[in-house]
Amino acid sequence: MLPRLMAVLLLSGGLLAGLGDKAAAQAAAPTNACVPPGGWSDAAARPLNAADLLRRAAASPAVLLGERHDNADHHRWQLHSLAALHALNPDLAVGMEMFPRSVQPVLDRWSAGQLTEAELLRDTNWAKVWGFDARFYLPILHFARMNRLPVIALNVDRGLVSRTARDGWAAVPAGEREGVGDPAPPPASYTERLRQVMAAHGPSERRSGSFERFVEAQSVWDRAMAERIAETHRRTGRTVVAILGQGHIEGRDGVPHQLADLGVRNSVVLLPWDEDRPCTELDGRIADAVYGLGESEAPAETPRPRLGVMLEPGSEGVRVRSVTEGSVAAAAGLAAGDLVVAAAGAPVREASDLTAVVQRQAPGTWLPLTVKREQGTAELVAKFPASPVVE
Repeated sequence: MLPRLMAVLLLSGGLLAGLGDKAAAQAAAPTNACVPPGGWSDAAARPLNAADLLRRAAASPAVLLGERHDNADHHRWQLHSLAALHALNPDLAVGMEMFPRSVQPVLDRWSAGQLTEAELLRDTNWAKVWGFDARFYLPILHFARMNRLPVIALNVDRGLVSRTARDGWAAVPAGEREGVGDPAPPPASYTERLRQVMAAHGPSERRSGSFERFVEAQSVWDRAMAERIAETHRRTGRTVVAILGQGHIEGRDGVPHQLADLGVRNSVVLLPWDEDRPCTELDGRIADAVYGLGESEAPAETPRPRLGVMLEPGSEGVRVRSVTEGSVAAAAGLAAGDLVVAAAGAPVREASDLTAVVQRQAPGTWLPLTVKREQGTAELVAKFPASPVVE
């Protein structure tokens, strides 16, 4: 990993020109993509000059680099973009959605060179709190440490967002909000996008009041990350390069909207653009710029098994918040409100307990589940198909 990272560092000074050269070469090649691989375009698919774009971004208070969490190419693009920005402005901070505020002291020790990879992942409880492959993110974390850039925990503990979705923000006492302020009301475009997201999770999520709390929880989540970005920039003067899910920044509706409410109105939103993504989504406002990605050369990974549920903490186990239609969970008879207390005979106390068991299931296997309902305890069997379910 380190030799590859050193190569990136050595090339970072020429990366600005390299991106432009690559764009010119690949733009001349036949392609059906609306954004040519290796090139930058604006939100309406018009080509952009890479040097001008990155200079503007490097001089802004915040640059938001989106990702799909399980896409290795997105993380490679983030690393290269971070290197290019650092070549133009070494006074950066790296903000990461993957870490809650509570582990900031651990990240400080990492940036100071005081922790190994294993210690970082252990002390931030990576497997439980985030869970995606750490190999996607470690090159970015190494880049920050090698250049002594502060790494900023942008997130809050997951329970705060779940609690808001369940009870509403007003029901959370001020002393239990982890310092998060009241979010700005979301724009109508964001509300509509979230409505589509919730609709995908089945009719149990569309009961009275549930959607409003879901939007409120998402806005609290966005606000928490925006506050950390704004506070870091104001305190240090650094440009904050934030690594976070693209759903939080597309259309400038989530974190960028909350940043604007906090007085940071000129953040720059950059997205990777997969070759097969519909061109109709380039609506003129989705981002300040998008970078074209060609077909991945990485070997396809075996999809992880999925149960098809959204979970939240329960008093004795984990409670099913919603069940995706057509999923393994739906076929097994799981329903919203069920309290999962055991899986394969092992106690389930946290969502990570259930996730770990599910991800160990081989295609075609059956997983016994014990759930508690108002009517009593039920024994269910989740039957995983011969080909893993991908959601």
